[in-house]
Amino acid sequence: MSNLYKKTTELIADINEAFHIYKTETKARETEADFYTEVKPFADRIHFRVQEWEPLAREWVITNKPKYLYPIQIKTAAENIGYLGVYVFQKNMKDKRITEMVKSVLYVLNQMKEQMSSDEE
Repeated sequence: MSNLYKKTTELIADINEAFHIYKTETKARETEADFYTEVKPFADRIHFRVQEWEPLAREWVITNKPKYLYPIQIKTAAENIGYLGVYVFQKNMKDKRITEMVKSVLYVLNQMKEQMSSDEE
């Protein structure tokens, strides 16, 4: 299993965790999440993962030319993943915006994962 495949799988798990936090914890809270104990550690973890993932993913897309995936999508997905690391803790975020961002990011990550799996077969 390649390093890129592993990082892509980890990011999928992170995005699912972020969406779960938003739906179950953030929406149920009376107050905002504590920045230093909750938001920053989660956002930093995602930020470092996406920093490692993005150049590898962009290089893979340029080299392999997978169907329905382009370098600009990798850049946009990386930016959105970074935003999600913080947005999911904010009560004032619109459900639709978070949901659409999650769908968009997961589409790119899952497309990459599927294409890498089929390439290895």
